Amino acid sequence: MVRPARPSEIEAIAALCAEHAAYEGAAFSVDEDHKRLAHAIFDEDPRLWCFVAEADGTIVGYATCTKDFSTWRAAEYLHLDCLYTTADSRNAGIGTEMMGVILQHASALGCSTLEWQTPAWNANAIRFYKRFGAIGSNKVRFRWDPGISSSGGAQ
Repeated sequence: MVRPARPSEIEAIAALCAEHAAYEGAAFSVDEDHKRLAHAIFDEDPRLWCFVAEADGTIVGYATCTKDFSTWRAAEYLHLDCLYTTADSRNAGIGTEMMGVILQHASALGCSTLEWQTPAWNANAIRFYKRFGAIGSNKVRFRWDPGISSSGGAQ
């Protein structure tokens, strides 16, 4: 079953975020980051929607998304930030169900397009998304952390 996340589930969601980050070779501090995550999802005016997949009373996956605007299309779209399921729950149709819920959410928000990215090395995810008819684009994703960066800025 895929449904909107509940505030009481933030610790389980944060644990999955940490697992997801580790899978992609990134960092996520359950102790520090889960409070900001809870505010983003459950504040009065949330910045992030979170859906969870539940199997046998356990949360086995999550998907998060935000509404954004495309300059080139001059239209709003839904950005799927994360979609993750535990290793034991993969290949059971949960990801497909989660994508269906995300698409319904996009439609309810008036968004005709859904966008996301996945690491180039994640062949299983790429194959999964292509089964939906998704079209990949070759771009390099950048991140700039000015407070952390030790190299100089633009010349």
